[in-house]
Amino acid sequence: MVLFLFVAAIVLSGGSAKADFTFGKPQNLGPAVNTNSADAANCTSADDLELYFGSNWPGGFGDWDIWISTRKSINDPWGPPTNLGATVNSQYVEAYPSLSSDGLTLYFSDMYSGTPRPSGLGGADIWMTTRASRSDPWTTPVNVGAPINSTANEISPTISGDGLTLVFASSRAGGSGTYDLWMSTRASVQDAWGPAVNLGPSVNSGSFDGECGLSADGLAVFFCSGRSGGLSTYDVWMSTRKRRNDPWGQAVNLGPLVNSTADDGAPGVSYDMRTLYFDSSRQGSFGSYDLFAALIIPIVDFNGDNKVDLKDFSKLAQYWGQAESSVDIGPMPWGDGVVDMQDLAVLAEYWLREIGLVGHWKMDETEGTIAHDSAGGYDGTLHGDPNWQPMGGRKAGALQFDGIDDHVSTPFVRDPAAGAFSIFAWVKGGAPGQVIISQTGGMNWLGADTPNGWLITELKASGRSGVPLRSQTVITDGNWHRIGFVRDGNNRILYVDDIEVADTQTILVGSQGGLYIGAGSALSAGSFWSGLIDDVRIYDRSISP
Repeated sequence: MVLFLFVAAIVLSGGSAKADFTFGKPQNLGPAVNTNSADAANCTSADDLELYFGSNWPGGFGDWDIWISTRKSINDPWGPPTNLGATVNSQYVEAYPSLSSDGLTLYFSDMYSGTPRPSGLGGADIWMTTRASRSDPWTTPVNVGAPINSTANEISPTISGDGLTLVFASSRAGGSGTYDLWMSTRASVQDAWGPAVNLGPSVNSGSFDGECGLSADGLAVFFCSGRSGGLSTYDVWMSTRKRRNDPWGQAVNLGPLVNSTADDGAPGVSYDMRTLYFDSSRQGSFGSYDLFAALIIPIVDFNGDNKVDLKDFSKLAQYWGQAESSVDIGPMPWGDGVVDMQDLAVLAEYWLREIGLVGHWKMDETEGTIAHDSAGGYDGTLHGDPNWQPMGGRKAGALQFDGIDDHVSTPFVRDPAAGAFSIFAWVKGGAPGQVIISQTGGMNWLGADTPNGWLITELKASGRSGVPLRSQTVITDGNWHRIGFVRDGNNRILYVDDIEVADTQTILVGSQGGLYIGAGSALSAGSFWSGLIDDVRIYDRSISP
């Protein structure tokens, strides 16, 4: 089956490197970085411990300045930002930073609106500042000059890991739209930049194409585009190529994994090519634009059986030394054009994992008031007096609910409107009208309908078109049943003992609430489960039982 995480995995084709990969849920970088101003256009250092970004925060030197946030390790949160200082920032606009892999050269640009910095070539230009070491101060910026800059506007520079390729956006003549992506290369970091070359019609459109982020290997470029086919006015798109001298492949929209119905743009890629950073004006942001991060995840379950094992290794070995895109997953998720040790190393990272499992409450505890989540850390708290049944489960232990007030509450795990996902559990007992899993402030995800005791989900679209889905299979007969709900594209699928019933619904009503296990979303009388619940699992993709 095609693998999903929120929506279908991206498959890049054309003249580009082709590999299956997807994205984790975008995470807001939080109030330490994001403010009630606009925070946008970022890059990170090679060790991912320095974050540079543009912001119109009060306290700067101009309309937009470059700021820096640091952290002690990649597992720590980003710290409060500091202004890069008056040597780099000015009364004009400084934005779109891009840091060299050694951390000693910082490229940036004027904004395409407002007054450009003096001593430029015309409109907005690309500039650079250097430092002798990472502990030294930045020096006075200098204009990068022609042929990169022109009398038109040049913005959003992005440098490859080896420092030999610079991609940027320009409004110069010869483009397809208001702004196009252009590229300049050089033989060594001591050499001058060569002529700027348009990335071509497979990347550029008749609209705005800019705010770009080049991967360290120079084989993938992420960018903001206002072309048609997106979710909003501006979306994040990407293009790849197999080798440095190959043409860029057809640009693809990153879809609802990354993009939203608000504006999304200014993407940047971490040096290890495992994290995509971008800015967004989506709902829930602290300011007009916030910075977000999403993991870039290779799809390593080649045969779609929900685990990584010898079957997947066998498929990789089958294409050893060949340019087989379906198993070309390393060293970066979009592959490098050959199946070799790089791909084996990536496969080993996921060995024997159950793919996409984000929440797993085994219900195997013997005492205490915590139902531990072994997958995502979303531990649940017991309420009322549910009883642990160490030997009474379908798979080891289970939790017994009294149908009066017993339930388990968890933190927020999943927004049903965010895309593909799956939830499965084992249940025994219960009565019509009782609920197995629900979401605070949202819908009852799984329960027994009235009056039949059939499995039902109230996860549905809004408006008159949104209706519950019933399985027409009784689950309250006192026997163990494995039940499940899968969201796959526009499809809703209910499972009872691996038998499915499905229909089509548009975008489901969303919710940001935590989960209730063993009770309805309003904790109303009659909604509490009277029976056993065991082995609750949530996946951030669609799976088959």
